[in-house]
Amino acid sequence: MKSPPSPTPKRILLSWSGGKDSSWALHLLRQQPEYEVVALLTTINEKFRRVAIHGFREELLDQQAVSIGLPLWKVDLPFPCSNADYESRMAQVCARAVAEGLHGIAFGDLFLADIRAYRIAKLSGTGLEPIFPVWCADLGITTEALAREMIAAGLRAHLTCIDPRVLDRGFAGRTFDAALLADLPAGVDPCGERGEFHTFASAGPIFSRAISVIPGEIVERDNFVYADLLPNPNPRLPSQAPPNVPAPST
Repeated sequence: MKSPPSPTPKRILLSWSGGKDSSWALHLLRQQPEYEVVALLTTINEKFRRVAIHGFREELLDQQAVSIGLPLWKVDLPFPCSNADYESRMAQVCARAVAEGLHGIAFGDLFLADIRAYRIAKLSGTGLEPIFPVWCADLGITTEALAREMIAAGLRAHLTCIDPRVLDRGFAGRTFDAALLADLPAGVDPCGERGEFHTFASAGPIFSRAISVIPGEIVERDNFVYADLLPNPNPRLPSQAPPNVPAPST
């Protein structure tokens, strides 16, 4: 007797920051036959052509998409961007997603209840399901354990944006690894979920090939410290850590 056919996966977008959490979200979603991620949704600062908040170059975003094997839905945001501008442009994305028959949008949020509630409210009435594949309470895991799980699985990322109110400037550009976790001051979330830091993911389970980068300049702008990453002109050479960055005291 034949077994019943498997249900058709639900086609969804993934909100893609290019950082470790959205990378891990895609990794988990690809293990769930219920869903099929068909595209990555990313907001871009239209003036500087950099990924919003995380601050890395659009060229690196494009390299991520090629390595992952998914198309990008880029949403250009004005600079500065008001909340009204953001919500208007995201509403257009939702309308497109519905028109293309998509089921929902997945997000890489870990535990901030107000952010989750905001996303649910904005998708309410659109017909799109909000999906939270790395919500720590659902996974039964702390962010410290989650961070170590990511690292153990081979996920590689660099800190591209830090909040200098809670982290020393020397953390900008560092690799997200066990040494970094050990150096984080008390009170800083190991995954930076409260905005302490943001990352660029360059390797891991979802990438067909690693993205080779070299460090650029570190600048302070709009109350954040940004570590620029440059595409490695000779990708046969390994990615480099920023030079002369001692481990800050905690």
